[in-house]
Formats: sequence, structure tokens, C-alpha cells
Amino acid sequence: MRQNGLQEFWAYRELLFFMVWRDLKVRYKQTLLGVAWAIIQPLASTLIFFLLFGKMAKMPSDGIPYPVFAYLGMAVWTYFAGAVSYSSNSLVNNSQLLTKVWFPRLIIPTAGVLSLLPDFLIASVVGVVLMFAYGVTPSWTFLLWPLLVPVMVVLALGASLILATLNVRYRDVKYAIPFLLQMWMFLTPIIYPVSIVPEKWQPLLLLNPMVGVVDAFRATALTGRPLEWGSLGAALGVGLVVLLIGLRYFTKAEREFADVI
Repeated sequence: MRQNGLQEFWAYRELLFFMVWRDLKVRYKQTLLGVAWAIIQPLASTLIFFLLFGKMAKMPSDGIPYPVFAYLGMAVWTYFAGAVSYSSNSLVNNSQLLTKVWFPRLIIPTAGVLSLLPDFLIASVVGVVLMFAYGVTPSWTFLLWPLLVPVMVVLALGASLILATLNVRYRDVKYAIPFLLQMWMFLTPIIYPVSIVPEKWQPLLLLNPMVGVVDAFRATALTGRPLEWGSLGAALGVGLVVLLIGLRYFTKAEREFADVI
């Protein structure tokens, strides 16, 4: 992004905060359970995975109770997938605003990504409660969770910028996003541990930045789990590359948004 583009974005930071707040309110407007949906989705998914993989398939979970193992992964994935899905459609969903008022277009997908962080915070608290319920004592490294959040946000924003730009030009993209996210989830060790992946294939896991992110969140929460700095560094590196590509593609195409949307 060019220097004056960053300055413009910063100058409109109050609008960013307003749109984050607006997205939060709109998401739960006229819902019966409100913010409870922030924990219902990962909990429901965890229950299904526990029955199918923990009980029936006897999936290993690195010595951790499977519900805790699966929930910690699902809490991270639910944020990431929700942020990408929501923000990828944000430009199209705000088409009237784009055609009537000028402001840095980057604010819209950024607000979408940031607006799901409160949901992740709530889900994280529930994760701690679940750990205590299963007799799992959180490690002191759990305090490092806030340092991992920016890595997750960078990756979500980068992917969202690319998909949001494509979605403006090709409306088929919105139908492909759920499928892509579902495939991505099964390529990420959420319902299974990295240890069951054959050793010869494990280097390929570094190409999936969410592997390092999910594993890092689990490792910092659980006592005795070493933090794989290599995979986390790879995740950050890939995330930054994806973000830079997304910013480049987005800023190059944003002049045409009002015309083609």
C-alpha cells in the first residue's frame, strides 16, 4: 500500500471503529440468542467431532481430552473462517455505501475482520472453562494468546482482501468461499493432531499457515506442549506475504469498485 494510502486509512480510523461497532450490532440484531452464537458454533462442532472422531474413530489427541483438543482448534478456526467469509462479502454487501460516499475502501473488509474478535475472546474464555471442566490446567504460556492474535488477523485480512476483490468482479466467488473454507479446515489439524501426519508430508504443512496458528494456540494453552516456533514463524511469514498480495491487488482494483459493483 502506498504511503498516502496508509495516511488516508489512519485519518479515517474513527470510521473504522464505527463500522466495527456497526458490524457487531448488525450481526446479532434480532437474534434470539445474541452473542451466545459466538460459543454455540464451536461447541456444537466440537460435540459432533467428539462423537464421530473422539468416540467412534478413536482419534488420538496428544494425550489431551479430545473435547478440549477439538474445541481449542475450532475456536481459532471459527474466528478465521467467519472473518474470511464475512469480509469477503463485505464490499458487495455495502455496495450502496461505496457508490455514494468516498472513504478508504480498505476500511470495510478490515472492519469485518476486526468485528469478530470479541466473539473469539468469548470463545477463548469458554475454552478455559472447558479445560478446567476436564481437569486440564492451563499453562502460564496461555498469557501469550494475545501475541498470537495478530498473526491470525493478518492471515484473515490478507485472504479477505483477495477474495473480496475477486467477489466484486466475479460473483461466483461467494459460492466458492464456503467450499474453499471447508476444504481448508480439513487440511488443518483441528480434528486430528499433526503427529498422525506421515513425517515425509509434514514439511508440506508449513505451506498451510493455519497449521502453525492452530498448533501455537493449543501449545500456549496446554502444559507440556512445546511451542513450534518454526511453524509459527512460517505462518507469520506466509500471512504477511498473503497480506501484501491482498493489499496490492485490493488497492489496484479499488478505483473500479463503484463502477462494477
